[in-house]
Amino acid sequence: MNEDNIYTEEAWRVFRIMAEFVDGFEILGKIEKAVTVWGSARVKRNDEWYRKAVKTGKLLARKGYTVITGGGPGIMEAANRGATQAGGNSIGLNIELPKEQKPNPYIKTLISFRYFFTRKVMFVKYTKGFIIFPGGFGTLDEFTEAITLIQTERIHKFPVVLVDRSYWKGFIDWMKKTLLKRNYIDEQDLMIFSVVDEPEEAIQQIENFYKD
Repeated sequence: MNEDNIYTEEAWRVFRIMAEFVDGFEILGKIEKAVTVWGSARVKRNDEWYRKAVKTGKLLARKGYTVITGGGPGIMEAANRGATQAGGNSIGLNIELPKEQKPNPYIKTLISFRYFFTRKVMFVKYTKGFIIFPGGFGTLDEFTEAITLIQTERIHKFPVVLVDRSYWKGFIDWMKKTLLKRNYIDEQDLMIFSVVDEPEEAIQQIENFYKD
């Protein structure tokens, strides 16, 4: 590829990025309140946390929240499924990936993204809270980015709720014993997020945050 073609490709990439922002802003800007649910795409339908994510989606919908997920299978599918079954608004922000990420059938409104960073903006810009189930690198990425943005006051503060104390315990212990001990974070930074075990507790954390 010659130099002119490289510049042309880069210019068109800018337009694709702009188009993703415009689509996201137009669709999500109409939502009054939403909660994003995160978790592993690899969780099976007979898994305990799949069932609890379905329940979480239902409870959120009954409270009047739009449920936003990454649009894929696993925990994302479960939360969208719960919201749809409860008659709520169910949105999927899908990312185009070679593996795992195909839109689940319980999404009422689907927005597809080619770029992770444009998709991430949509999650944090239009959410009233994050509920994060057990997951892998993608889930960790979203969790740490959300608490970093809140810590640095780059976005409005909102509740970040981790589900399953046993799953997150080792990670949180490492934060306390390593990051906090070395003064890489402040003790109050550990208050940015909370940890629960049940869907009802997660919803209550969000309700209490906005009540206060």
